[in-house]
Amino acid sequence: MDGEIPVFINPMDVEIEGNGRYRHADTVADLAAMLLSSKWPKSRPSFHRALVASLEALEFYTDAATARAAFVIAAHEAGLRVLPDDGEALQRKPRRGRGLRNDEQRPQAGDVGKYAS
Repeated sequence: MDGEIPVFINPMDVEIEGNGRYRHADTVADLAAMLLSSKWPKSRPSFHRALVASLEALEFYTDAATARAAFVIAAHEAGLRVLPDDGEALQRKPRRGRGLRNDEQRPQAGDVGKYAS
């Protein structure tokens, strides 16, 4: 990579090395290297889109954010976790079964006529 200008991305860690083992990426070249590694499942269409987007970003035909987004889609389709992206998605998920809000009350047995219209 001597003489090449690195194309930086928002840093990420990809669980490509196995369960709980992550590989770090700071540049589009890091993304392309992971896509071309023997550990990446290459049979999905999103893989090809991510690889093309990475190569186009390396040649400055598209921006690094586009390549990163395509990579994240391919990673998810391959069943790979991407941090911090997946960590943020997990925090945004609404929790179910949290009960009533503070201003709500459960009807009591003697309240039958109270709510009739």
